[in-house]
Amino acid sequence: MELVVGRVAKSHGIKGELVVEVRTDEPEDRFAVGSVLRGRKPRESTLKSYTVEAARDHSGRLLLRLEGVSDRGDADALRGTLFVIDSSELEPSDDPDEFYDHELEGLKVVLTDGTEVGSVIEVLHSAAGELLSIRRTGETSGELLIPFVAAIVTSVSIADGVVVIEPPEGLLDPDFGDKSNSDNSNSDNSNSDND
Repeated sequence: MELVVGRVAKSHGIKGELVVEVRTDEPEDRFAVGSVLRGRKPRESTLKSYTVEAARDHSGRLLLRLEGVSDRGDADALRGTLFVIDSSELEPSDDPDEFYDHELEGLKVVLTDGTEVGSVIEVLHSAAGELLSIRRTGETSGELLIPFVAAIVTSVSIADGVVVIEPPEGLLDPDFGDKSNSDNSNSDNSNSDND
């Protein structure tokens, strides 16, 4: 399975540097000087190889210079390029509580009593933490967002293909967090108090 480890956002300066959006926990290894990156444009299947000539951090962004990319025009031509690796290249995690996103995608999600909820369709990374995007069993669209925290996700078994959750009351309800329903009920209550 192909995994994206970085994406060229834009060029930087006039000497061919690239601003790269990092999508890996190991940028210092993946983008080290001398590393060979495989890249492709979105919706294309042909991979090209690029050798990292220089890498540096600049205001929280990764700037790369690749061999053969020597000016702004060359760099602009790479805008949108995805740097990818094959999932088989990843070392297994030493921590039993750490998982790669692709390991979780497709796992069945059940409650602690065994009731099937659905399956993980994606792992979302937000400023507030990781979320499991779950498609309910029997549905073809929509999603449930479950915080990927120990208080809710009680166990994960890659070998068994199962994620066990113990959600707080209401989290699996379709209207959970819908302010329009709570606003209506509050306004109804305030009107009845005035009557």
